[in-house]
Amino acid sequence: MTNLNLPKYTFRIKNKENKLYIFDKIRKKDLVLTEEEWVRQNFVSYLHEDKKYPLSLIAVEKQCRVNDLIKRTDILVFNKTGSPHIIVECKAPQVQINQDTFDQIARYNMKLNATFLILTNGLQHYYCQMDHVAMRYTFLKEIPNYA
Repeated sequence: MTNLNLPKYTFRIKNKENKLYIFDKIRKKDLVLTEEEWVRQNFVSYLHEDKKYPLSLIAVEKQCRVNDLIKRTDILVFNKTGSPHIIVECKAPQVQINQDTFDQIARYNMKLNATFLILTNGLQHYYCQMDHVAMRYTFLKEIPNYA
């Protein structure tokens, strides 16, 4: 797997029928280890281990309805009251983050109203804080730790 621009974490990886699988500690099951899944699992670890967000507040591939279409957020972090706090859109390392990626996460946030948006391909990370009243966002160097 590609070396990512994140700290190194330990994962449970196994080979079954000539395919690699990684254990997802949120969904508690083995998943086929694709490049995007590698980014997703590393970013979950980053949120939990480095930013101290409890696993109980993190959802992976959470379903949401956008304009009558069923979509799935890669990572959704809730606040203490159960409202969406952070949406993370993960791409494989070889996928460029561009306006289409920003548009995708913005459509999700029109429904979810999260405070922070993160776009990552594991190599580049973009952090935005939403101001829902002024209807604008501010880019950040990183997201705050869990408080």
